[in-house]
Amino acid sequence: IIGSAEDRETIDQAMIGVEKLLIILPNCENQLEMETQLVDSAKIEGVQHIVYMSSVEADEECSSPIPKLHWDTEVYIKNSGMHWTMIKPNFYMQNFIGSSKTIVEQNKFFLPMSEGKTGMIDTRDVGKVIAKVLSEEGHEGQSYQITGPEILSFYDVAEKFSSVLKREVLYIDMPIDAYKNILSQFLTNQWHLDSVIDLFGGIAEGGIEYKTDTFEDLIGTPPRSLEDFIEEHRSLYTA
Repeated sequence: IIGSAEDRETIDQAMIGVEKLLIILPNCENQLEMETQLVDSAKIEGVQHIVYMSSVEADEECSSPIPKLHWDTEVYIKNSGMHWTMIKPNFYMQNFIGSSKTIVEQNKFFLPMSEGKTGMIDTRDVGKVIAKVLSEEGHEGQSYQITGPEILSFYDVAEKFSSVLKREVLYIDMPIDAYKNILSQFLTNQWHLDSVIDLFGGIAEGGIEYKTDTFEDLIGTPPRSLEDFIEEHRSLYTA
């Protein structure tokens, strides 16, 4: 069914006969409204289990707009009476695809993360966890915080790129206002722009500096390393 998460009629049609529902929506200002509408429809149509793609920053004390939206949806789902599982990934390795041009042309990538560190994860590994949760029982009432195998600063990331690509790659820590000015050329929605910058500020302050063994516990193998990711995407970073 092709439709919109804003169109209740389409949503209701899509829910017919569904037992498990996976909710993954792009971050936007009316995200909570769309997600709660999906939950309401799921409950009416008899969906038994909701799997929700949240964020690692989402908790009851968060104030940053994007994690706050995720947390509010988590609470709404938990109060719905349906079974639930929350997927809470750390920083995505795929975010570095956006830096491929400057890595090729300048051997540099530019972000405002200061000394912040993350337990970055490959999105394909997040997908493996989601597939497992959707395809078997036993994950009800679980919040899975998914990270990669290491805690890395963005200076560490530059060293990983240098090692794999066999040339020096540098991380340039940009002032947050300067980075926001550049990002505004690509994110024209002011709410989205402000929210992403706020999120990056939290990373710079160490807000997601941890790792878990959740992926390996669930899947039975270690998550991909950043070196694996860079090697598999080498063509993007090579002239």
